[in-house]
Amino acid sequence: MQPASIRDVAQHAGVSVGTVSNVLNRPDEVSAELVVRVTRSIQTLGYVPNDAARRLRKGVSTIVGFVVLDGQNPFFNDVVRGAEDEASKHSIAILYGNTDEDVDRERLYLDLFEEQQVRGVLIAPFGDIQPRLEHLRQRGIRAVLVDRFGGSSRFSSVSVDSVAGGRMAVEHLIDTGRRRLAFVGGPFEIRQVQDRLAGARVAAENATTPVELEVVATAAMTVEQGAEAGARILSRPRHELPDALFAANDLIALGLLQAIVADGRVVVPDDIAIIGFDDIAFAGAAAVPLSSMRQPRSMIGRTALRILLEETGDPELIPRQTVFQPELVARRSTAPKVR
Repeated sequence: MQPASIRDVAQHAGVSVGTVSNVLNRPDEVSAELVVRVTRSIQTLGYVPNDAARRLRKGVSTIVGFVVLDGQNPFFNDVVRGAEDEASKHSIAILYGNTDEDVDRERLYLDLFEEQQVRGVLIAPFGDIQPRLEHLRQRGIRAVLVDRFGGSSRFSSVSVDSVAGGRMAVEHLIDTGRRRLAFVGGPFEIRQVQDRLAGARVAAENATTPVELEVVATAAMTVEQGAEAGARILSRPRHELPDALFAANDLIALGLLQAIVADGRVVVPDDIAIIGFDDIAFAGAAAVPLSSMRQPRSMIGRTALRILLEETGDPELIPRQTVFQPELVARRSTAPKVR
C-alpha cells in the first residue's frame, strides 16, 4: 500500500493542494474550519509530510524525542542529560519538549514527533498516555516511559519505586521522633505524587506508635507552590502545626523551607522537620540542608535511551520494566527531635 500523498489529503478534504500546504506550514493564514477539515484528513489517511518522508527514504532517523512534564525541575534536566550522554555514543540527537504538566502541550509535542518520524520517544507523561503511545507504535515509533512504572503495559519503562521512597521518607521522620506529619504535593494526576503518598500512608499505618498524616495539596510541584502551602500551614495556631513535612519533590520542600524561614516563628528542624524527594543539587545547598530521597537521575536517562534503541533495533523485544530503588539522604532538616 502506497503512503498517502498531499494530493490524497487534498482530495479527501475537498480542498486544493495549496490549502493543505498552508495548513501544514502557515495555519494562521487558513480558516479554523479548513484547518480542522484538513487535519482530520491527515489523521485518517496517515499522511506523513514530505520532509519526514524524505528522511524515512534515506534510512532510520537519528533523532529521539524526549517529553518531560516539568522542564523547570532540575531532576528532569539531569535525566535528559543522562539520555543525551548515552545518545551521543550512537550519533543520536535528542529533541526535547517540556509539557509543563499540560495535556495539550503533551499532545502537541507527540504530534510533532510523529510528523518528524523520530526514531523513538522517551516520555515522562502527565496523566494517561497509553492510547496515544499505542497510536505512535502503529506508526512505527516506539516509546519508553521515563519516571513512570509501566506495570503490565505494552511499553517499557524506567522508574524509581516511589511507593518505597514515600514509605522510607515517613519511616525516617517517625524514627526522628515526629508524630504529626503532613504530605505536601500535587497535582494528584501525576502518578509519582500518588505513589509517594501511598508509601507515606503505609509507613504511618504500620508505625508502632500513633502517627497522624494529613495531606496538603498543591496545584503544581514548584517552589512557589511549596511556599504557598507553607504559608497556609503556618496560618494555623501553633499547637495545630505538624511537626514534620514530607514534600512530593525537592522544589516543594525548598518552598516550604523558604516560607518557614521567612516567617521566623518556628525553626527547622527543631519545630518542623522537612524531607523532599529527588535530591537535586539545590537540596544540599539550602539554608538548612534538606533531607531527600535520592533518585539516580542520570542513570534513569541513560537506561531509558539504551532500552529505546534496543527496541527500535528489534521490534520483537518484550517490553521490560526497570525499577531503581531510592536512597535516603539525611541532612540537618530532619535532625532528631529534641525530647
